[in-house]
Amino acid sequence: MNRPIALLLISALQSTVVHAQLKPTGVRDTSFTVQGSYLREKKYYPDITLADSTLPTGVRIDKAITYSTPSTGRNLKLDVYAQSAVSGKTRPAVIMIHGGGWRSGDRSHNNTLAGQLAARGFVAIPVEYRLSTEALYPAAVHDVKAAIRWVRANAKKYAVDPNRVTVLGFSAGGQLAALVGTTNKNSQFEGRGGNATYSSAVQAIVDIDGVLAFIHPESGEGDDSKSTSAATYWFGYSKTQRPDLWQEASALNHIDKQTPPILFLNSSVDRMHGGRDDLIAKLKPFGTYSEVHTFPDAPHTFLFFNPWFTPTLTYINDFLNRVLSIRH
Repeated sequence: MNRPIALLLISALQSTVVHAQLKPTGVRDTSFTVQGSYLREKKYYPDITLADSTLPTGVRIDKAITYSTPSTGRNLKLDVYAQSAVSGKTRPAVIMIHGGGWRSGDRSHNNTLAGQLAARGFVAIPVEYRLSTEALYPAAVHDVKAAIRWVRANAKKYAVDPNRVTVLGFSAGGQLAALVGTTNKNSQFEGRGGNATYSSAVQAIVDIDGVLAFIHPESGEGDDSKSTSAATYWFGYSKTQRPDLWQEASALNHIDKQTPPILFLNSSVDRMHGGRDDLIAKLKPFGTYSEVHTFPDAPHTFLFFNPWFTPTLTYINDFLNRVLSIRH
C-alpha cells in the first residue's frame, strides 16, 4: 500500500474513533453520596456538620410514586412532601433535582431540604431521572419535564396550585433546573413521558451551583485530558465532537420572554456557575427578576451542611414567597 493511501485510511479510522458515541453502560454509579461528600469536606472544613434530617412535625411523605415509565429505562419515581393538615388552599410545588454529574446521585439527597420546604407551606417533590449510565442527553430533561406534567395532572390530589410550580436543582440538577425552566413551552425538549395534555412550564427556577453554559470561558465542563468527563459521558460526545449538543443544553442559549425568575445560590467554586452573569444580562431586556447569593469559602456541596443549610433554606423560601406572591 502506498503512503498517501495509508495515511488516508489512518485518518479515516481516527475520525471514526473520535466521533464514536459513548453508550450507557447500564451499571449504576453510586459514587456520589451526601455522607461521602461530608467525609471528604470535613477534612477541609472541620467545623461543618450535616444538616438535621429529622422530618419536621406535621409533614407527611408519599414515597416512591411512579411518575413515568420510559421505553429505555426503569420506572421513574418521586416522593411528595407536604403538610399533613391541609387548610383547603392550594400550595406551590417545588420539583427538586439531585446532583451527581448526571451520572450518580439519588433523589434522597433532597430529603432534608424537602422536609423543611414542606414545613413552610410548599409541596416539595424530589424526583429521580435517567442518569448517563442509563440514557444520554436529552433523556434527563425529558424526565424532569414529565415529572412537572405529572405534578399538574395530580394537582388536585396533593392540593398543588398548578400556576405556582418551581424547579430546583443542585449541581447537575441545577443545570437541569435552569435548562428545564429556560425552555418553557419549547416542544423540542418535552419528550414522551406521559400526561402530554398538561404543561411542563415553571414559574420560578432555583439553581444551586449548576452550570449555565457548557462551552464558556468560565465553565470547567468537558475537560477530558485525564479521563472522560461527566459531561462527555452525559452527551455521549466530547464538546469538540458535538459542540451543537453542548450549546443546546446550555440554559444561557434559551433566554427569552418565557424565562421565569431565577435564584442563583453559589459556592466559592466559580466554574460551577459558568455563564451565570451573562445569563443575568440576557434577562434584563425582558425585565425578568433574578437574585444571586454566594457563600464565600464554601464547598460545592455546601447545601448539605451547616453552617450553610439554614441560610440556603431562607434564601429559597424568601425568593419563592417574593416571586410567587405566596401568603401562608
